[in-house]
Amino acid sequence: MATAGGITLDPAAVARRSDHTCTVLEFARSGAMWITGMHVPTPVCFPLFAHLDGLSAGIETLSGRFGHPVRLDPALVVAQRAAERGFTRGGRRSANGSCRLIRGADGWLACNLPRSSDLELLPAILERPEGDNPWSAVQEVAGEGPVAELEARAQRVGVAITVLDVDARGPGRPPVTFERVGRRSVPVGPPRVLDFSALWAGPLCAHILGRSGAQVCKVEDPARPDGGRRGDPLMYRRLHQGHDLEQVSFSTSEGRRELGRLVDGADVVIESSRPRALEQLGLSPQRFLSEAPGRTWISITGYGRRGPRANHVAFGDDAAVAGGLVAWEAPDLPVFCADALADPVSGLFAAFGGLVSLAAGGGLLVDVSMRDASVAVRTGPGCPADHAVEIGSGGSWVAWHRGLRERGQRVLSPVELVGAAGG
Repeated sequence: MATAGGITLDPAAVARRSDHTCTVLEFARSGAMWITGMHVPTPVCFPLFAHLDGLSAGIETLSGRFGHPVRLDPALVVAQRAAERGFTRGGRRSANGSCRLIRGADGWLACNLPRSSDLELLPAILERPEGDNPWSAVQEVAGEGPVAELEARAQRVGVAITVLDVDARGPGRPPVTFERVGRRSVPVGPPRVLDFSALWAGPLCAHILGRSGAQVCKVEDPARPDGGRRGDPLMYRRLHQGHDLEQVSFSTSEGRRELGRLVDGADVVIESSRPRALEQLGLSPQRFLSEAPGRTWISITGYGRRGPRANHVAFGDDAAVAGGLVAWEAPDLPVFCADALADPVSGLFAAFGGLVSLAAGGGLLVDVSMRDASVAVRTGPGCPADHAVEIGSGGSWVAWHRGLRERGQRVLSPVELVGAAGG
């Protein structure tokens, strides 16, 4: 639980804000079950969408204070990228294909290799040549020794390998923490947001703040553009629509001066870099927040800014696995839950936290942990009834709730969900 400006963020309370009679049928309606599992859509029993509906209600209430209430459909937030890219079920291979769930000698791990540099580093991590198939090489090494040792070697060189935490539970560390660094101030005019983030979670946060009335400027180094431009162009355009763009070289003295000018003129900074990377650019949330009242710094990282994993790298699929946010095809066979789920979940938490800070007068460092956001949304009571997923009479997958007079819900695909919403 975390409190700022009289507003409390309690994941358990968030889940109670919605009336969800069956978490499994809710999952089937969302488009998320259709891309979860391998040959058969696989349900989850935890109250995922109860949490996300509660978060969305909080975002609408807080954004309404600034005259622009933002209404979100969490199912669309989770499933729209999958609809745009035509993703299908991958089981222990992530929807986008870059991450795999691999059984090791003493547990499961997620190995995410989305960048060419990850493959180049793999032989050093494995301490042997990777051969023709990197996944087979990881499987072989993982089966020989403790998976935690392989995770540690990978994270030392910035490769996203993490161990599945099957016992991850809340409350633990909250998904969002607030640190008072600067002074409060009554906001004057729409906040000016500088977005240094990339891919999904940070841009989703910026998108929501922009819809709340903020002026958003995205900052990119032309030598290292946002990977979403090429990897997810439809989502990139959707999340950045209406935002300004500044291209600044972070490696030149002129670019650093321009970067300083942009930061000096901002009220809110959004970033998704590890703390060490920002320090190398001379960017400090403590300095930014202390130099002027009313400012907000939103940091989205894999494991939070503090603690032994503060500089660990993470992406949406592996961060979800680190928080135990998976489905189970069998008692000992995990599969990925939806599409890079820690990304949209963390983006919603970040937007909520940013709006909390703005409503409280700013001066806060908003620290969002993707791993702990994943833990939060899988915490709480699920539906205790028996369920089945099978082909219905119309040829579509149907999830059955056997405790409510055999009530069933057709498993909607992301494309069907987006089409029904007019997206």
